[in-house]
Amino acid sequence: MSAPNDTSHHQVFDGIEEHDNHLPNWWLAILYITIVFGFGYWFVYHTTSSAPLPVAEYKEEVARVAKLAETAPVTDEGLLALSKNPTSVEDGSKVFMSICAACHGVNAQGIVGPNLTDAYWLHGNKPTDIYNNVTNGYVAKGMPAWGAQLGRKRITAVVSYVLTLKGKNVPGKPPQGDKLE
Repeated sequence: MSAPNDTSHHQVFDGIEEHDNHLPNWWLAILYITIVFGFGYWFVYHTTSSAPLPVAEYKEEVARVAKLAETAPVTDEGLLALSKNPTSVEDGSKVFMSICAACHGVNAQGIVGPNLTDAYWLHGNKPTDIYNNVTNGYVAKGMPAWGAQLGRKRITAVVSYVLTLKGKNVPGKPPQGDKLE
């Protein structure tokens, strides 16, 4: 039998004594609470599915915000903010090159459609004017309505790109419309 002060469990390594100390009660309490919480989480979310997983809640919230953004009114300030967003401008550039460049030119210098880089505009140069022009078009002048085909997201992207072109004055088609700054 060993005595109460038995040192058979003591070991010494490089002058450091190892003792078999018990873990503090507060540490053990946290450990047990974590285990109970983990079991409860697993039971509620994975076994019974009585609550949606956080990822599913997140995706639902993102979809709700996206739907809300689709119904929110388009404003000059919102479109100007998008024109400073590199991702939106890049997406708009792709749409412009695939759809708009045929009439407005690769550099927006104007071919059949007007030059989009000068200070002259046929139907207004405010961001919401440009948005409405792209959405509703001017069929009598050869500009189709792109709203139904492109959708709001792609139209706002192409408008953000066109806003970055304003004032570049690329040589091309002569000025058309009113001079607007």
